[in-house]
Amino acid sequence: MDGIVLSKEYVMRHFPERPRSAHKGNFGRVLLLCGSKGYTGAAYLAAMGALRSGAGLVYLGVPESIYQIEAVKLNEAIVFSLPDCGGKFGKDAWVALESVLENKDAVLFGCGVGQSAETMVLCEHLIKNYPGILILDADGINLASKHKDLLRDRTAPTILTPHEGEYLRLTGRKPADRVSDAAQTAKDLGSIIVLKGRHSVITDGETSYINPMGNPGMAVGGSGDLLSGIILSLAGQGIPPLQAAACGAWLHGAAGDVCAGELGEYGMLPTDMLQVLPRLIGKAGCYEKNNCLYHGHDTPYGL
Repeated sequence: MDGIVLSKEYVMRHFPERPRSAHKGNFGRVLLLCGSKGYTGAAYLAAMGALRSGAGLVYLGVPESIYQIEAVKLNEAIVFSLPDCGGKFGKDAWVALESVLENKDAVLFGCGVGQSAETMVLCEHLIKNYPGILILDADGINLASKHKDLLRDRTAPTILTPHEGEYLRLTGRKPADRVSDAAQTAKDLGSIIVLKGRHSVITDGETSYINPMGNPGMAVGGSGDLLSGIILSLAGQGIPPLQAAACGAWLHGAAGDVCAGELGEYGMLPTDMLQVLPRLIGKAGCYEKNNCLYHGHDTPYGL
């Protein structure tokens, strides 16, 4: 099975319009449920990925024990605490979330949350009860892999972003052909799969994309959290889920390639990629082109 190779032209076509009269409510309300004691960076990078890729309102719910850390690190996100159990989300986190979820365009769960009976309860509730776009990454995938029937029963879009180890836990196999295998898994689970790695595959089982961007310098902790935040942001802004995942993967890889060119592959970090994202996306948001403040400015990859 062949996949469509992503390009900057494809990405540009899918960015939502940004009229001059817009306000923050026009660009998505997204919620992240991420982080745990010892994994505060995962929540930070995912939230900043969402902010740096254009989300209008970014809400971050974290276990109470790490609230102060995240609140100090994040200036633009709306950070709030949830019930805590041993540094992870507690069993009552879902109850505290019910009113928060009401007007959110997309939700991300899993980056740095760890695995426990309590985080499993939260994961199950989100899969069963949240009616919007749900993105599961890292331990969100590990937890969901134990209840794949719940994924199959979802009627709202689900995006899973596994690396190969998480994919093995999710499916019980290593993919022989990444495109065909990921498409099969997407059909089986009724989900969009972003199979990360060299030439990441993004598929809903019918249409598959291959991301040509990226380099080994991106193989560092926090890179996947950043990707999940970008995808969350694009989905929250109204880009259809499959295209949001594809565009997010391309932007993530392109940011990594800019950093590799400027800093080299050995010392580049996800925080460096965060600084590059606005340069990549800058022109894409200017749809009133005759009056665009940035008209005529060059940015990497022609964006």
